[in-house]
Amino acid sequence: MSFVTRLQWFFKTRWLHYTLAISLMTAVSLLQTIPPKMIGNTIDHIQKGGLTASELSRTVLLLVGLALLLYVLVYAWITTLFGNSALLEKLLRGRFMAHLTRMKPSFFQRNSTGQLMALATNDILAIGNTSGYGVMTLVNTLVGASVVIVTMISLIDYKLMLAALVPLPMLAVIINLLGKKVRARFLAAQNAFGKMNDHALESISGIRVIRSYVQENHDLDAFDNVTTEVMERNREVSQLNALFQPLISLIVGVSYSIGIGYGSYLVFHDEITLGQLISFNIYLGMLIWPMISFGEFINVLQRGNASADRVEQSFVQEPDVVNPAVPVEVDLPVSIEMRGLTFTYPSAVQPSLQQVSFRLERGQTLGIVGRTGSGKSTLLKQLLRQYPIAEEQLLISGVPVEQLALERVKAWVAYVPQEHLLLSKSIRDNIALGKPDATDAEIAKAVEMASFTTDIEGMPDGMGTIVGENGVMLSGGQKQRLAIARALLIDAEILAMDDSLSAVDARTESRILNHIRKERAGKTTFISTHRLSAVSHADWILVLDEGRILEEGTHEQLMHIGGWYRQQWDRQQMEASLEE
Repeated sequence: MSFVTRLQWFFKTRWLHYTLAISLMTAVSLLQTIPPKMIGNTIDHIQKGGLTASELSRTVLLLVGLALLLYVLVYAWITTLFGNSALLEKLLRGRFMAHLTRMKPSFFQRNSTGQLMALATNDILAIGNTSGYGVMTLVNTLVGASVVIVTMISLIDYKLMLAALVPLPMLAVIINLLGKKVRARFLAAQNAFGKMNDHALESISGIRVIRSYVQENHDLDAFDNVTTEVMERNREVSQLNALFQPLISLIVGVSYSIGIGYGSYLVFHDEITLGQLISFNIYLGMLIWPMISFGEFINVLQRGNASADRVEQSFVQEPDVVNPAVPVEVDLPVSIEMRGLTFTYPSAVQPSLQQVSFRLERGQTLGIVGRTGSGKSTLLKQLLRQYPIAEEQLLISGVPVEQLALERVKAWVAYVPQEHLLLSKSIRDNIALGKPDATDAEIAKAVEMASFTTDIEGMPDGMGTIVGENGVMLSGGQKQRLAIARALLIDAEILAMDDSLSAVDARTESRILNHIRKERAGKTTFISTHRLSAVSHADWILVLDEGRILEEGTHEQLMHIGGWYRQQWDRQQMEASLEE
């Protein structure tokens, strides 16, 4: 698939701008053939002794006027052409980010963050460069060379032109071979750059862990190896690029030698004039840039094709979960039911959930407890529709979830994950992430429900305090409460808390849960936790073990059963009394 075919959607919408730019470039190429002819005629007049002062003045004024006109035309086509290039980069980055927002976790397991960053930066930049600089070099090669060659044939001598251009076919063959190698090496360089991005991101985000294990030197050595790989791959690309210019200079030198040698022969035999020979050599010099442009075009095109291949490979990956052709309309999630739900992660062999069944009515609370790795988080993630599941195993308001619009389901759920994404912005901006137009009163209420008010008041700039990259300025408990406030602010129909109270003390936990019960009366809540006191008030509790329901019931029923739940409750209560 060619570069133009991949981007035909853009070229079709911007064809008028490209037509204008190419027309202006063609006009420039035509006008540039006039000065050499004028100079040649002037020299012939000087040689014959017939040049007058008025003719010289007129020639100089015409050359100055022509130079000003060329300046205006060149400015016009550059702004028009490279404006298209900048627009394409913007559109591609927008489409790429929109594509990422539709992708599910399995996509990000296949594509590392560093590689995706390389696509969004270097690769899209290379594609934009091809749509601008690449088009310029192509037009200069085709139009510029054609205009000059036709002018040389019609105004000078076709035999001299043919002799001077004998080396050009060799140039085309060699540049074509070099271009193919540039594409392969550029792909390797971009992959190496993506790996370097990965390492840099991991090192920066995990710098405190690296320091705590005194592994700074080891990480520096590993990063040095990665950057060395990037340097070597880019050096290999540069080595090929370096061959273009000397090759073109060599061919141009041979052409000049032929032109001057054979042209002098023709002058001595009165087949052309001295002025024509000088004009011919100026025209031959004008062919240098189209020849250089040809090499640059092949180079830029191969880079653009390589980057387009990489971006295309990302775009062709479809999300695992898609909207139904005709979504069923449901106003509110009056019930949530799992019917023997079994789920296996795409990269896993063993199922993470097996035959899980329950029914929850609107306004009820479901507690989910169990050992680490028992499937608590996996169960909650089914509400987020991140992975495909078997049909009719998860129902909302009696409708299978696969028949509901994804946007509707996601709008119902406010999710508080174990790992909190905090932006390097103010506390207010982080809390209002899901509701940017929230009022100060609404934010203050959410903060109070999350028992975060006192902490914010003690910060230097209050709500305006910048939390730093991923909340580096906040403690673990503060991050959790900020994330809880963020979820409570949007007041969703379903609140899913995934072990989001683990870093707060028992009293703070009790206050937060009391606020949630009071303010969210009539709305559904899911709470996954290791601390059983967080779910003792729940209408129904599931005890998971290896993805299966080990026990279920209310707090009182589970205590009466005397199984795992009772044992964990007694142990945790004993630990709490010892801490007091």
